[in-house]
Amino acid sequence: MSALRPERVVEPLRPLLTAVRDVDAFTLSRHRVPPPEGGRRAAVLILVGHDPGHGPDVLLVERASTLRDHAGQVAFPGGGSDPGDADAVATALREAEEETGLDPAGVVPLALLPELFIPPSGFVVTPVLAQWERPSDVHAVDAGETAAVVRVPLAVLADPGNRISVGHPSGFTGPGFLVAGLLVWGFTGGLLSALLDLGGWAQPWEPTRVLDLDEAWSRARAEA
Repeated sequence: MSALRPERVVEPLRPLLTAVRDVDAFTLSRHRVPPPEGGRRAAVLILVGHDPGHGPDVLLVERASTLRDHAGQVAFPGGGSDPGDADAVATALREAEEETGLDPAGVVPLALLPELFIPPSGFVVTPVLAQWERPSDVHAVDAGETAAVVRVPLAVLADPGNRISVGHPSGFTGPGFLVAGLLVWGFTGGLLSALLDLGGWAQPWEPTRVLDLDEAWSRARAEA
């Protein structure tokens, strides 16, 4: 197991780190299906940094619009495990480096969140909470895979004016964000919403402000 270093947590992240120690999968994901035995393993990196100008932020990637799966969606850096990965931390750091060019040496892994099963993709995902102790330059390494890499301030995500509920054609409605000209929804939107609550950053917002998926995409593009 790659070393987790919770003792190095900075004060702004301490409430979140404390809260995730006892959090269950149902709090973090809308899917109420337990992870299956032998599921396809994956990991994502929830990397929280700090900028003197805007405070704590989180690293997100926009998938390329030409991808076969999840085209144009915004996500945490991450992906499927490789045979050479020692554990979920190694997977998350490798994928983040491949997608964004970040230097893993500047990342301090703090905690593993519960495994989350994503039925549409069949992946069992382990979110890795980490702090960006020594931020490095980031960019879309492969334009065929990643359209953009952004650091989004938590204050912007928590702003009630940037929060919506997104209605999917399947009938599901879940948390979404309109930020940086992007629509964040689905698995990532739900996980971000839960983390804002757990970390004490959330502000009261209106979940009944529902936009269907097409309308939400249109709104995001209009604000780009």
